[in-house]
Amino acid sequence: MADLAFPAATIITMISTIDRDPRGGAAHARLEIGPGPAPGSRRRVCVVSETYPPEINGVAMTLARLVDGLRGRGHAVSVVRPRQRVDRCGPPRDAEEFLVHGAPLPGYGGLQIGLPAAGALRRHWTRHRPDVVYVATEGPLGWSAVRAATRLRLPVVSGFHTNFHSYAKHYHAGWFVRVVAGYLRRFHNRTTATVVATADLRARLNALGFTNLSVLGRGVDSGLFTPERRCAALRAAWGVSEHDTVALYVGRIAPEKNLELAVEAYRAMQRVGGARRFVLVGDGPQRAALQKRHPDLVFPGALIAQQLAAHYAAADVFLFPSETETFGNVVLEAMASGLALVAYDYAAARMHVTHGETGVLIPYGQAAAFVAGAVELARSPLRLARMRRRAPASLASVAWPRVIERFEAILSDALGQRRTPS
Repeated sequence: MADLAFPAATIITMISTIDRDPRGGAAHARLEIGPGPAPGSRRRVCVVSETYPPEINGVAMTLARLVDGLRGRGHAVSVVRPRQRVDRCGPPRDAEEFLVHGAPLPGYGGLQIGLPAAGALRRHWTRHRPDVVYVATEGPLGWSAVRAATRLRLPVVSGFHTNFHSYAKHYHAGWFVRVVAGYLRRFHNRTTATVVATADLRARLNALGFTNLSVLGRGVDSGLFTPERRCAALRAAWGVSEHDTVALYVGRIAPEKNLELAVEAYRAMQRVGGARRFVLVGDGPQRAALQKRHPDLVFPGALIAQQLAAHYAAADVFLFPSETETFGNVVLEAMASGLALVAYDYAAARMHVTHGETGVLIPYGQAAAFVAGAVELARSPLRLARMRRRAPASLASVAWPRVIERFEAILSDALGQRRTPS
């Protein structure tokens, strides 16, 4: 397996990076953090990731939230990441960042793959020794970070971001599933603990031989994503009135997101007179083809922060047919913005959507049922309006500070479980 580590890691990085939408859904903002730990329990944490702001994708933005949150609680947090195009040859923008070599990710402009850096990391961590290392991505940089930390006897927590079984059918790589699964299992089982996004994912990975799994959910910024950002002018620009129904998708426009099914569901909603516009926010390799085949759809591109929040709030129904999520931050953002959801019953939708109350949950992978669920909602404007009112209130307890406290506890537990991975 050692000979396969680097090529497998390269593919894993491609997969794990595109697993999250490239439009900055979890917009980077300062968190209001509660009281931090006692002075004696403040830690030096090093986060290692192939992707980090200013790159725009779900993994990067989630990590920025966690880093800001830990710092807000008094911890000293450093970040190891590849040098990005915006860095050029100068020093990092953040004094607590350690930049390593990277290379462009083929087919995904603007994203970098981190190259192996075990020697540089050992030297860096010998001079600036952290208490615990969090390796957020499973590519070449992540693999070398696990090896370097193990050599230095540092506890390592890893993050699982790759739904490899689901990607196989979209990229015609079913033959490679076992190789990827073996690589990921070996990668994560070498660490003290592995963070996963949902209890369902933990159960599936346990069955595949992954060990020491901990669940860490996600939060949502309800100050940014709110129905109050609904904009009549934006809806008018889409050619709809306040009484028309607008369907929305936010995320990467790529095969693994199953967007042909989203378009099919929208067309079915149109036929029953229940939808006037479909807006797809994001970018990706499938955008040009979809835009050419469906010129009546709205493609505003990748958006962040207030622009993104306004697009959420101006819509009514969120169509999310992806079968490849480890979580799906966009589910929380859509609900907080007052949208009713149509989504498969797994990951974030299973955790947070109440069927018939805040959305429509569809049995996983049943495309015909997905279309039928969207049509049923389109035919029931009063039911749709009730769901939209209930969705934001259902997320009252889903806040980033709670997620950060949980993450802090996972890192602290790892410090008490120092072990030498096999």
